[in-house]
Amino acid sequence: MNPYIGHDSQIWSVEEHRLVGGKGDGMRLLEISSGTGVHLTVSLDRAADISRLRFRGINMGYFSPCGYVGPAYYDRREDHFLKSFTAGFLTTCGLESVGVPCEDGGEQVPMHGSIANVPAEYYRWEEEDGEIVVHAQMRDEVIFGRKLKLIREIRVSLTEASFTICDRIVNEGDRTEPIELLYHMNMGYPLLDEDSIVEVSSEQVRPRNAHAAEDLENWMHMEKPQAGYEERCYYHECKKEGRASICQPKLGIGLEIRFDPKKLDCFTEWKMMGVRDYVLGLECGNCYPDGRDVMRRDGRLKFLEPGKTLTYHVKVRLLEK
Repeated sequence: MNPYIGHDSQIWSVEEHRLVGGKGDGMRLLEISSGTGVHLTVSLDRAADISRLRFRGINMGYFSPCGYVGPAYYDRREDHFLKSFTAGFLTTCGLESVGVPCEDGGEQVPMHGSIANVPAEYYRWEEEDGEIVVHAQMRDEVIFGRKLKLIREIRVSLTEASFTICDRIVNEGDRTEPIELLYHMNMGYPLLDEDSIVEVSSEQVRPRNAHAAEDLENWMHMEKPQAGYEERCYYHECKKEGRASICQPKLGIGLEIRFDPKKLDCFTEWKMMGVRDYVLGLECGNCYPDGRDVMRRDGRLKFLEPGKTLTYHVKVRLLEK
């Protein structure tokens, strides 16, 4: 008990809001303030992803021109995912596919899968041992097809500037399913600009295509916004340590992402220095975004047997320099 305060919300808070108007009308948002300078928004109708992240009042993530888009507007055809890609700090990609749409195993799978457009059918939050813990469950299920459940916990520390995403994927069907998962974490202005310092604990970096190869030596150097910029993607192999960070020296802030490189063995850097499309993706995952068919061909596609569970953890720590 703190004798100086009348209510816990003077120090930390969790509030549920609903959006009014536009394509996000009616969407449920959990606004969380930790009391350590971390403020994040959990989008309950979009897989309990993190749409907003601020530290000490400064924006850290990227918010796309789409803005908030409710799951009713989702279109799984080809690359129409981009019409509802809010981005935010975190968009979860998967579970049936990640990356470019393709045909694999006799199935047409959409760009980045559909889990990011699945509302939480159940959620609750509690304060537990110095953390705010958000629990949410999403089902990625179809008749005559996959029966997958994503059980998510977001643990926000009340004592340090950090939070952890703890995910369990459960196969509740009767057949072995391919599983692709990508934590599409998106850095934005003012954390991101041409002076940002980017580091990844990779032993090897390879370009996704010939265009990215032309500037491979500058994968860690950010640029000013440029009209007509073509995205560059780099694939990082992190074998001993899973860590990526970005710092903004002008503001004295940054963030660090930590993950298990044995489970999340594919790290993608998405460098997009366009006008208004100005974003850096630091994305740990169990696959690269080349399409499920390519991952199968390369022997990197993961599978989940009936009744089994896969567990993943990603920790984000906010930094002051």
